[in-house]
Amino acid sequence: MAATDVPARWWAGAGSGPRPPGTAADMRRYVETGLAPVSCARCGTEVLVKKNSREHTSVQWTTDAVAGCPEIAAQVAAGMRGGQVLGCPLLKQSIDDAVRRGELTVPDD
Repeated sequence: MAATDVPARWWAGAGSGPRPPGTAADMRRYVETGLAPVSCARCGTEVLVKKNSREHTSVQWTTDAVAGCPEIAAQVAAGMRGGQVLGCPLLKQSIDDAVRRGELTVPDD
């Protein structure tokens, strides 16, 4: 997903009328602020991550996921469309490790 795709998708459900006042601020809060870089321990691909809760993790790819992540590339090579790949378990482990090391903050529940 390219960074330029985010606003288009964010606004897609907003309809054709005026946007609610908090919508732009909400978008910035969820997709632009509080992100920290995390590198995959296996391939070194770097993503920007924000923990919104223990269960909810926002990930913004800074490069093409198919080109940067061998796990995602293998799934695409096996016939899955890139947009259907839910992620990489090795990257998830790297994110979990960053939380354990205190590099990512998880808001209190």
